[in-house]
Amino acid sequence: LDSVRSSPLKQFFFTFDQEYDGERNSEGERHGRGKAYLPNGDTYDGEYKHGFRSGQGTYRFRNGACYTGEYLQNKKHGQGIFFYPDGSKYEGDWVNDQRHGYGEYTYANGDIYTGEWFNHNRHGQGTYVYKDTGSKYVGGWVNGNQEGEAELIHLNHRFKGKFLNGNPVGHGKYVFDIGCEQHGEYVRSEQVK
Repeated sequence: LDSVRSSPLKQFFFTFDQEYDGERNSEGERHGRGKAYLPNGDTYDGEYKHGFRSGQGTYRFRNGACYTGEYLQNKKHGQGIFFYPDGSKYEGDWVNDQRHGYGEYTYANGDIYTGEWFNHNRHGQGTYVYKDTGSKYVGGWVNGNQEGEAELIHLNHRFKGKFLNGNPVGHGKYVFDIGCEQHGEYVRSEQVK
């Protein structure tokens, strides 16, 4: 123990080994399969390459969140599932620690978005289902907002047209299940305060 105390390098590995149980390469880096106990209370159980979380693994956050999936150089990258502390869940593609690609997000209130993601935002084509009403929005998204050509489908009618910042805009039509249609144009009116 005295020789361990006298050498800073040995002291580092002594402390380090208490926080990590797993395989190492010849350079002493975490490499292969292992489990880490982080100082903030989080844990990681999975694959390492040259000291970084890389490959399949499960990261459990002290606050109750949990990610199971692929890593590349300590970042969520590839396919994975993230369970959030509020009960919501994302399952899909990750790039550089961001929801990016295609995935499904189930919100804490039961709403579900399935579609394209870009830099952690709903972006591209996707479907949002409102749990309380059963209504769904099918169409374009830009930076998390409903935007572009889309269809808003309700229980007995639907609106087909363009959206901007989550609101209908311009030419569109209502189609009712009884067979009639109403064509028109949405024009935003200014609210009087």
